[in-house]
Amino acid sequence: MDMSVFDLFKIGIGPSSSHTVGPMVAARRFLLECGPLDEAVGVEAHLYGSLALTGVGHATDKAVILGLMGETPQGVDPVAVPDKLDEAELEGALKLLGTKMVPFSARTGLVWHKTSTLPEHPNGMRFVLRLADGSIIERIYYSVGGGFITAAGESQAHAAPAGTPVPFPFDTMVQLLEQGKRHGLSIPHMLRANECARMTNQQLDAGLDKIWAVMRECIGHGLVTEGQLPGGLNVRRRAAGLWKQAQQSQQQPRNELPHDAVQQVSLYAMAVNEENAAGGRVVTAPTNGAAGIIPAVLRYYAEDCRPSDPVRGVRDFLLTSAAIGMLCKKNASISGAEIGCQGEVGVACAMAAAGLVAALGGSNEQIENAAEIGIEHHLGMTCDPIGGLVQIPCIERNGMGAIKAITAASLALKGDGTHFVSLDNVIETMRQTGADMQVKYKETSLGGLAVHVVTVNHAAC
Repeated sequence: MDMSVFDLFKIGIGPSSSHTVGPMVAARRFLLECGPLDEAVGVEAHLYGSLALTGVGHATDKAVILGLMGETPQGVDPVAVPDKLDEAELEGALKLLGTKMVPFSARTGLVWHKTSTLPEHPNGMRFVLRLADGSIIERIYYSVGGGFITAAGESQAHAAPAGTPVPFPFDTMVQLLEQGKRHGLSIPHMLRANECARMTNQQLDAGLDKIWAVMRECIGHGLVTEGQLPGGLNVRRRAAGLWKQAQQSQQQPRNELPHDAVQQVSLYAMAVNEENAAGGRVVTAPTNGAAGIIPAVLRYYAEDCRPSDPVRGVRDFLLTSAAIGMLCKKNASISGAEIGCQGEVGVACAMAAAGLVAALGGSNEQIENAAEIGIEHHLGMTCDPIGGLVQIPCIERNGMGAIKAITAASLALKGDGTHFVSLDNVIETMRQTGADMQVKYKETSLGGLAVHVVTVNHAAC
């Protein structure tokens, strides 16, 4: 499998990997592929399908404009974004890739095709660059989940470093388990060897440590930040207030409820997804909509499991969880617009469960069992965000997903790794379930909670 751990874990901004990160990357890539911009006189972005239906709530419009300016998800300062966008709107112009100024208005330069889709994926984009001689350059791109993008006709494997041979190639969990048995190696050991075919061991560790540092910072900021989330739903941040209550209860005589300790894990996840909903700095894991689950379970491991070597454990956790994400992306999908929330929260839960088992010294078979449990109990979960915002039910779903991941890991560790349904089978089941799911339940806000809760000013969202 030609994919890296850093393809699954990307540092970016909220609120969505497929609707914010992907479009920003695509807009910038389009202009880079156009060549010199000296003759450019205008630019348009056409959004289709799920991007059009829920794009404003997911900040797709802002992301496209930022990408045309040359910004990247990992490089842009979330605090500076409002000023950049306000300045562009005031001037009625964009400086393409930071070099060539052309007239631009979001009202006319962004075109929302809410009743049509492009053929290769529900998240389609068509960019048009107009030149001084009247000609145009036109390209189509797709945001295929988790911040990955492809051009029309391009394989979804594009985002991975192509052609790099690795010592332990795998396309299924069966293959990975067989290689582990043959060589007597653990899954994190094999993933490390594969990554070190592309980079040094020191570079890999530095990258993994950076991912964990950003995750920790995101949790910490979310646990102290109060107020209201943007977008029109008037959703109040809850993680900070609930965190205060949890800290106060720990200082009281031991009369707290048994579930208070469990609640802390869910608060870690909710803190991350409130940061994501506010457009803050997050790690796509494997998507923004499910970005809170892995950080929450990682913090639980580092602080509550009393590991003897937490640094190594965190690295093994991330490598192992990436392996599960790779399998899900290759053999099903991690796009809510393609497969529903089972491909986001469900996959993140499986990744976190597998990572926790690996960090706690579980066998390869126990790792597979934990991942299978994580996905199995999210099968059929729809993606139905109210108002197209990554808030309700997304924030709470991350809290629940983190708890399920720990439960799945516990069940797997208490067994010997044998189980009835294989991970490969449950991934294929998820793929087929997503294919059978009606489009209105796949990140369109046309079904489910999105239409049965009438509290949103949709014009504002």
